[in-house]
Amino acid sequence: MNTSTSDIKKETDRLYEKLNKLGWAREDCESIAPTTLEINQLKVEQNAVILAHSYQTPDIMYGIGDYIGDSYSLSRTATEHPAQKIIFCSVYFMGETAKLLNPDKEVLVPRVAGCSLADSINAEQVRQLRQQYPNAGIVCYVNSYAEVKAESDSCCTSSNVVEVVEAMPQPEIIFIPDKLMGLNLQNMTSKKIITWDGTCVVHEGFNPDTVQDIRNRFPGVKILAHPECAPGVVALVDYAGGTAGMLNYVRESPAKTFMLVTECGLTDRFKAEFKDKKIVGTCILCPYMKEIQLEDVLKALKDPVPEQFITIDEDVAERARTSLSKMFELEKIGKDILNKQAQTL
Repeated sequence: MNTSTSDIKKETDRLYEKLNKLGWAREDCESIAPTTLEINQLKVEQNAVILAHSYQTPDIMYGIGDYIGDSYSLSRTATEHPAQKIIFCSVYFMGETAKLLNPDKEVLVPRVAGCSLADSINAEQVRQLRQQYPNAGIVCYVNSYAEVKAESDSCCTSSNVVEVVEAMPQPEIIFIPDKLMGLNLQNMTSKKIITWDGTCVVHEGFNPDTVQDIRNRFPGVKILAHPECAPGVVALVDYAGGTAGMLNYVRESPAKTFMLVTECGLTDRFKAEFKDKKIVGTCILCPYMKEIQLEDVLKALKDPVPEQFITIDEDVAERARTSLSKMFELEKIGKDILNKQAQTL
C-alpha cells in the first residue's frame, strides 16, 4: 500500500481525536496509524464491514470499527449492511452468530478466541440434559456456540430472557450455560430454573463488597451491572442489563457519576462517548476479547488462514437459526404475558 507522510498525519490526527480521551498520546496514535489506514482502505476495496464488540481495545473500536456494540445487535446490523464480507472483532461464537444471520456472506474472525462461558458446554452435554430432564424446556443464552443453540428450544439475550422463559410452555426451564444469569432469572420468574455451571470469567470476578465500597465512597453514584454477575451483586445495583441497556441508562440519566460492573472495554466506550459523565470504581479485562490485535484484522483482510473463516455444518446451522427465530416469537408472547400479570397486581 502506498501511503504518504500526509496520509499518515491525517490518520494520526483522526485517531488522536478519538483516543486522546482515553489517555492515548499522539505518539501512540502515530504508531498504529499505518496499520489502521491500511485496514480501512482494504475494507473499502473488499466491500467489507468491521464489527467491533464493546469489549475490544480502543484502537479496534475507534480505529477500524464501523459499528460498535454487543454481539447480537452487531450481527443484526450486518444483515442490513450491503457489505458481502464481515470481519467480526470478537470471540469465536459471536462470529458464528453473525454467520447464522448472514449465511450468504463471508464471515471471518481475526483470531480464534474462546470464551469461558461458551466453552463450558457442548452439544452432547445439552442432549444429556434433555435426557435427564425430559419434561423441561431448554433456553440457551445467545453467548454460546452454534452447536449448543441447535440443541436448544430457544435462544435468548440478556434483555429478553424473562420474556422468553415466561412464554415457554414448560413449568421447568433448563437455562444454559450461564449459572449466575440463571440464578438472577430465578428471582424474576415463578418457573423452576435448572442451571448449568458455566460462568463469565469477567462478571464472576465482582463481589458485593466492591459494589458497596463504591457506593459508600461516592454518594449519589449510579451502579450498573451485567446480569452475568452474581445475584448478590445484582441486588445492590441501580440497573442490571446488557451493554446496550447500560448505554441507554447512562445516556438518559441525569446522574454524573457511574460505576460499571462489567468488562473494561465498555468503560472505555463510556469515557469516549460521554464526556460529561464520570466513571469510578474498577473493571475486569476479558482475556479472550483482548487477544485480538490490529495485526490479526489486517491478516484477515490480506492473507486469511482457514481458521479465520466461520464455517458451520448446514444441519447445525439450520437448527440453530430455528432456535434464534423462536426467540422472537416467544419474546412477543412473553411481553403480553408479563403485561397481563402487571395489570392484575
